Amino acid sequence: MQLTAEQREAARATYESRCATCHGPQGAGDGPAARGLEPAPRNLQDAAWQRTVTDEHLERVITGGGLAVGKSVLMPPSPDLRGRPELAALRAYVRSLAKK
Repeated sequence: MQLTAEQREAARATYESRCATCHGPQGAGDGPAARGLEPAPRNLQDAAWQRTVTDEHLERVITGGGLAVGKSVLMPPSPDLRGRPELAALRAYVRSLAKK
């Protein structure tokens, strides 16, 4: 799926408003709310980890939160994105954070 510039910008804005608080502005798991969280938020820049997870897994984490995949209950779900193009755009944005 080819994303438009508007979809990419909307995904960035969604990430900043819903994810960056814990995962950090560049996805390093170092957001301002990450201090003291156990377990620590996932470092989304980790390319090795990114290669181990499917797009479907990322979408399940985004929509269902950590509990949906047996991870931290502290990661809140975003069920409002389920079945919407914004979900694919946010997943693509998370993928773009991986460091080569």
